[in-house]
Amino acid sequence: MPELPEVETTKTSLLPLLEQRVQAVKIWNASLRWTIPDDIDKLVGQRLIHLSRRSKYILAEFEHDQMLWHLGMSGSFRLCQPSDELRKHDHLVIDFEDFQLRYHDPRRFGCILWLDQNNQTKLIDTLGPEPLSDDFNSSYLLEKLSKKNVGIKIALMDNHIVVGVGNIYATESLFNIGVHPAQPASTLTKVQVEKLVVEVKRILQQAIDLGGSTLRDYSNAMGENGYFQQTLLAYGRAGEMCVNCETILENLKLGQRASVFCPQCQPLKLKKA
Repeated sequence: MPELPEVETTKTSLLPLLEQRVQAVKIWNASLRWTIPDDIDKLVGQRLIHLSRRSKYILAEFEHDQMLWHLGMSGSFRLCQPSDELRKHDHLVIDFEDFQLRYHDPRRFGCILWLDQNNQTKLIDTLGPEPLSDDFNSSYLLEKLSKKNVGIKIALMDNHIVVGVGNIYATESLFNIGVHPAQPASTLTKVQVEKLVVEVKRILQQAIDLGGSTLRDYSNAMGENGYFQQTLLAYGRAGEMCVNCETILENLKLGQRASVFCPQCQPLKLKKA
């Protein structure tokens, strides 16, 4: 599933579309998490004037309308030429002046929606702060975790606490600071929370700089793969040796997600030290 670095990288790769006018829109398959709006052709004639990201959503601002794009589990955008062959699972094609934008989604969990007041309230307004912003700091996180008895990894992946920290980046951050993913969030010390905030920011920025993680089929809109997966120390390495102590890494299921950790470097502490 594309996480914050992959969505940020995708957004950046779409910047060549800015100031280009929509020439035509074609829906090939409207069936996504929510049906692609049948009036999407009102984009025709409008210029794309701004692209931004909020959590894992791409916000596309046209001259008269705004859209919310979400990649879901397997979605991706691709900048193509009209002569390029369509792929199976291409759902939407938007012709701009110099490019054709195609949305591809085999599992169909993504969405293409108008960003109106209802969608903004439902999908955006209750989200926590961006992890790379100043609003995400140790004082804020310490207060949010103080009454949370779920495992710290579950809390870290809660979009109401902080957005965009998915499984890969939560796993790596906790491994790097030596905190067990199942440690009750409220038991983290002030020092641990300070280290966690710094590490989350560092990991996410590094992942963005490396174009995200390509584990299966992720690529940005230019068809370029990410390289952060080459730096992974814990995620996906259950059964391998810890790079720090050579203990075998173990796998734990938390919130229906695999959580790889080192039992030696990340001991489980059920009470605050």
